[in-house]
Amino acid sequence: MTTIGFIGLGIMGAPMAANLIDAGYDVIGFNLTQDKIDALVKHGGRGASSVAEATKGADIVITMLPDSPDVTDVVTGADGVLANSHSGQLLIDMSTIQPDVSRQVAAVGAEAGVRVLDAPVSGGESGAIKGNLSIMVGGEAADFAAAGPVLNTVGGTVVHVGPHGSGQTVKAANQLIVAGNLQLLAEAIAFLEAFGVDLEASVQVLRGGLAGSTVLDRKAANMVNRDFSPGFRLALHHKDMGIVTAAAREAGVVIPLGSAVAQLVAALVARGDGNLDHSGLFKLTSELSHELSPADPR
Repeated sequence: MTTIGFIGLGIMGAPMAANLIDAGYDVIGFNLTQDKIDALVKHGGRGASSVAEATKGADIVITMLPDSPDVTDVVTGADGVLANSHSGQLLIDMSTIQPDVSRQVAAVGAEAGVRVLDAPVSGGESGAIKGNLSIMVGGEAADFAAAGPVLNTVGGTVVHVGPHGSGQTVKAANQLIVAGNLQLLAEAIAFLEAFGVDLEASVQVLRGGLAGSTVLDRKAANMVNRDFSPGFRLALHHKDMGIVTAAAREAGVVIPLGSAVAQLVAALVARGDGNLDHSGLFKLTSELSHELSPADPR
């Protein structure tokens, strides 16, 4: 039985680890909060009290963490993954971080004899629960092949996109497209509401035309119902848009629409809405349009 050390049991990591357990893998998980570890154990996994415990004896280590500094600390820290790894171990970082940090982690991992892949995901909490995430993978082709069975357990579309850091570059492009789609969807729904048309019928017909998208399918109801329970938090999308804008500037690529949406996301986070789902872009759009939610006094 393959043993997987899973570090980071948040909104995305917890259902991914659960799917690996259901597929027959021996999963030992670690999280900063004990309740997440307890939930994993209840599902049939094993709990670890530290990164070191989750790493030692594991054939594969998966990290699913919020940001670049978290990955650096967990992987290269004094008692982190590499300090407790063994030669030939496979480290799959499924966090969304800066491409250059992924390349640095891979280089340090190679020095320790650890094979490293950057494998960020798209699909949100729903995709993590269903096990049909889109996974873009950077690293050596042989390591990608070795990780295939595990990645295909949690993902529906799993593609090797190039050398180390390439997965993060493709994920940045993904987040750019998603942010733009979310903002345009928010504007479209505010526009439809202003004219008092049937929103359910409108969304249905938009879904069937060229305007149809996964964003429309999954997020239109959130906006219509003002339900911004987090599936992917605005604070994380804010972090991702920072990665996009910095990388675009470095490459000399102009992203005027992306930069505008990045500012709207930043404004929501700055005013305290960072824990809302990223469909919460509608909240600001509605306010800027002088619209009120059905629960607000008129």
